[in-house]
Formats: sequence, structure tokens, C-alpha cells
Amino acid sequence: MSVATPQAAGQRQVALQAQRVLILDFGSQYAQLIARRVREAKVYCEIVRHDITPEQIRKHAPVGLILSGGPSSVYEASAPKCHPQIFELGIPVLGICYGMQLVCETLGGKVASVATREYGRTPCQVTSPADPLFKDFPRETEVWMSHGDQVQEVGGGFLPLARTGSCPVAAVKHEKLPVYGLQFHPEVTHTAAGATLLRNFLFEICHCDGTWELTDFAEEAIRQIRERVGHGRVICGLSGGVDSAVVAALVYRAIGDQLSCILVDNGLLRKNESALVVDEFTNHFRTDLHVVNAEGRFLDVLRGVTEPQEKRRRIGHTFIECFREEATKIQDVRFLAQGTLYPDVIESGAAVDGPAATIKLHHNVGGLPEQLGFELIEPLRDLFKDEVRRLGLELGLPESLVWRHPFPGPGLAVRCLGEVTKAKLDILREADTIVLEEIHRAGLYRQTSQLFAVLLPIQSVGVMGDARTYENVVTIRSVNTDDFMTADWSRLPYEVLARMSTRIINEVKGVNRVCYDISTKPPATIEWE
Repeated sequence: MSVATPQAAGQRQVALQAQRVLILDFGSQYAQLIARRVREAKVYCEIVRHDITPEQIRKHAPVGLILSGGPSSVYEASAPKCHPQIFELGIPVLGICYGMQLVCETLGGKVASVATREYGRTPCQVTSPADPLFKDFPRETEVWMSHGDQVQEVGGGFLPLARTGSCPVAAVKHEKLPVYGLQFHPEVTHTAAGATLLRNFLFEICHCDGTWELTDFAEEAIRQIRERVGHGRVICGLSGGVDSAVVAALVYRAIGDQLSCILVDNGLLRKNESALVVDEFTNHFRTDLHVVNAEGRFLDVLRGVTEPQEKRRRIGHTFIECFREEATKIQDVRFLAQGTLYPDVIESGAAVDGPAATIKLHHNVGGLPEQLGFELIEPLRDLFKDEVRRLGLELGLPESLVWRHPFPGPGLAVRCLGEVTKAKLDILREADTIVLEEIHRAGLYRQTSQLFAVLLPIQSVGVMGDARTYENVVTIRSVNTDDFMTADWSRLPYEVLARMSTRIINEVKGVNRVCYDISTKPPATIEWE
């Protein structure tokens, strides 16, 4: 991938500003999905706080604004609101779900709770098909609804554009302002022609040119890192996963040998993982790599701990201690680069706006920079996993690294339920290795998004030979997903699962039963802890 000269980078930045869409986040876990759909249309976008000021919006110079959904009701006193003057900027606005209700309420309409709520696929009829928002959109189709409130009175300035059986105002347009609203969610795949609606807003109403590429993101990120870091030094924690690898590659492309990398071998890695990381990051990057052997320290702090969040907290705290000790050996460090992705931000409750619920702790989100006194660089925090993989290929990383399945920051500790011990970790490592070997043997690794073994904190009765056994249970978890915000369990062939089970029971001492997890996300998470 070619890297822009400073002059070209400046020209690119102007171009990006001229074709930028801002998404105001009201706490929806779909906010980044909206951004993803916009980027798929080759339009650059950013997620910003819901209360961004009109002056700040002018500085961004966007060609369009999208107001996300959210869990609140607009008539509640504590409900997040946008600045009412943003509708006077002359910038096209699209409100989605809560965003539409907020648009209508702010501009004279009335929103109230209704007895008949709408959730899931719902038949929708377009009543104004000539409007540019509904260009090439079916007159009748299914859309995805998720609301208990609805616009009951649109006010004098709005025109209804669509309706459902129980929602007479499923889409609106302001008569004088370039302001639209959709009660349903066009960003989800369950809305059959949702992508068409978003593209119509971008190209027919905002007049975007659709020329942005992920390469542009890389060039802009490299420019920003180089500009921010100057002659300073950056450290980056490596884990062997694609996220930290792409961050390291991106930072290395920006500042070269001003980057130092640290691998904390916490004893919670996969089999031979540490050796693979050292090999990859000395051959591919030739970075200043520091390896910390800390298995004993992590096992000590995990002794007797069974609660998942406490495990994560202790692992994160010990990681910070080990990382800090090694970082002090590197001179002139000012910045820390982390491979935080948007699903991490959402699930940790650290989204742009913050109303999203905390699902689990991530030691990749917060904590470390503050305790070490470093400035944080998170160039991937607005990207999904599939975008990170594409970016890694753009940066020239090998496919074997780019397509490696995700591995949790706390490592095998979140796949070893109950107390974590070296003996249990060794059992889990061997089982996990067999699972990965068999999926590669079947040629299905790239057809699955994440696959791993879980060691349960229970024993079951079995028979081996003529003897009764009472040993451990291993569960296999495999999911397919595009964005890791939702996931479906993989329909692996029975013969593949059979080989995994047979090998685990025969080759891993201490296991006599293997199960297969067929839970979706939601309601389950991908990891077990």
C-alpha cells in the first residue's frame, strides 16, 4: 500500500472532510453498524457524542448527520438530547428509531408510549414512493422494528412517508428542512432493502460521491499517528492476535523504529503461542520486541478466584504491573498503542455516548494508559473485526496472521471456568489444539469466525475400558458472524465434530465427555466468561 506524502495527505484530509457523515450516538448498540453500512457505501463517517455542539459540527464539515437509535424515551427528563440548532445548519439529517422520535419532538411533534409495541420483522407500506429517500425501494416490504414509543403527532412541518399496521408514521420528511426520520432500522439485514434507503440518503440527499476506501482510512490513520507522535516513542502490547498485529503494523508504517513492542507471556496463551508471536514479530516487523515471562505471577493472583469479572480484573491489574515494569526499561516512551475494536468499546460500556450497558470488562479498554501515564493511541477503535482484517491485508500482513481467529485479552482464563490452575490450563490447551487441528484438516477454518474449546468446572461419569471414570467435560464453541456484535453457532459437519470429540477423549488425559455449544449471541456471549 502506498503512503501519501504530507502534501497528498493534506489534500486527502480535505477530501475526507468534504465527504464526511457524522453519526450522533444516543446509546444504541447499532450505532457502529450504521457506520459500517455507510462505509460499505464508500462514504467516510465518524461516530460522535449525541450532544455535539453546532460549532463542533461545523468544524467537521459533514455532508450529512445520522441520529442513531437508543434505549431511552424522548419524553423522559434524563433522555439524551441533541442541540436543537443542528437542524438549522442546512445539513441533511436522518433520524433512526429514537433518532426519528427526537427529530419530531424537537421540531414540534409528539411522541408517546403505545399499547401495541413493534419488535422484529414488520410489514411496511411506503405512502410517498416518489420521495428520493425511497428511490428503488419496494412499495411494500418487511422492516425491522424495535420500539415501544412512536410519533403520534408529526406537527405542522412533517409529512408521513410510510406506515405499518400499528404505526401510522413509520417514516417522515420535513416540509422545509432537509430532515428525515425512519421508525425502523435500515442498518440491520432484517430490513430487506435497508441498504437502499441508506444509500439514497447518502447519494440522493447528501450528494456523496462514494469514493472513500479503507486504504484512505489507513493513510489518514498513519498521517494522524505520525503527526501526533512526532519524534516520540510508542509501545504496543502484542498478543499474537490480529488486532494487536494490525495496530503494530499501522504504527510501524507511521514511525518505524520509534515503536517498541511488549509481549507479556501470562501463561494463559494457546499452545506454543508465545514462540509463534516472537517468530512473527521478529521476521515480519523486525521491531524492538520485549518478552516478559510471567506465568507464575498470573497463576498466583488467580488462585481460588472463580467469578468471571474478578478474573478479568485481576488479570488486567497484573498485566498492567508486568507491562509497567517492562515499559520502564524503554526510554522516552510517551504513547501506548492498543488494538481496541468497537465491539470491545460497546461491551465494556465505554462507547462514545456511554448509555450502552456494560457486558464484560476488557483490559484493552481504559486503565493501562492512566496508570502508566501514557497517551493512548487506538487507531482501530471505530472498526469491526472484518474491517481490521481487510486493513491488515492492505498493510501487507500475511493471511495466516490476518485470518487468525480472535483470542480474548484475558486468554484461556475466560475459557477455563471456575478456578484457574496450570493443570486445568494444560488440559484446555491440548483440547483447543485438537479442535483447531481438525478444523484446519477439514478446510473449514476460514468458514468459521471463532472456534475454541472450553473447560467446564464439572465432572461427569464415564466408562473407559472396564473402569468407571469421573472426569472433566470440554465444550466446543464455534460461531459465524460478520461483526461479532451478533453471532450464530456454526453448523459443523457431524464427522468433524466426531473427530474432535474422539481425539480429545483419547488424547487429553482427564477428559471423558465433549459437548457442542449451539447458543446464539444474543442471548449468550461468544466467550463463556
